[in-house]
Amino acid sequence: MPGSTNGSTNGSTKAMAALTVGGLVVVTAYTVALGSNGWLWFGWVVLGLLTLAMVVSQS
Repeated sequence: MPGSTNGSTNGSTKAMAALTVGGLVVVTAYTVALGSNGWLWFGWVVLGLLTLAMVVSQS
């Protein structure tokens, strides 16, 4: 069933996007409270690029 594969992949992309947005909130809150941490921002950028790659591969 090709339709079921698209549905699960679309759900995983939405979950990845939600994780990316949540990560941005956490990294921003950490930066405001304790100061900047380059590794956290680097990790968030990598996560964002992976999310973007998943979105692009869907289309």
